This record gives sequence, structure tokens and C-alpha cells, in this order.
Amino acid sequence: MKTMAITDFKSHALQVLGEVAARNERVVVTKRGKPLAEVVPYTEAKPAAGHLAEALVFEKDIVTPLGKNMWNACR
Repeated sequence: MKTMAITDFKSHALQVLGEVAARNERVVVTKRGKPLAEVVPYTEAKPAAGHLAEALVFEKDIVTPLGKNMWNACR
């Protein structure tokens, strides 16, 4: 991963963007030595099945998670 100062990025932005796209390499832009931004190559986003489709993991039975005795007690 390449690092460059914000002043260098400002004067060579088009060239840097071209290199990022061609080499598929990230560039970290710094300001006074501290990371400020990261320029990453564009990738096509995968269509999501739903907003929470990948966030939830279903294990076992989701209808009666407490067992029959506890399920009836919670009614």
C-alpha cells in the first residue's frame, strides 16, 4: 500500500487515480503524517438479497427457541 502527502495527491490526483485503477492498489493520503483518506480501486457491488440477509445467522429452530415448556410459559 502506497502512502502520499495530501499536497502531492492534490497536484497529481488524476495520475494517482489512474495508477490505482491500473494496478489495483490502494493509496493512503496523509495530512501532517497522519492518515486522512484511502483511495481504493472501484469494484462492482454485489446485489444483496436483503439488507439484513448476511447479518443474521439462523441456527436450529427459530420458532420455538425456548423449548416447548418455556414457550408455553411465555404466552
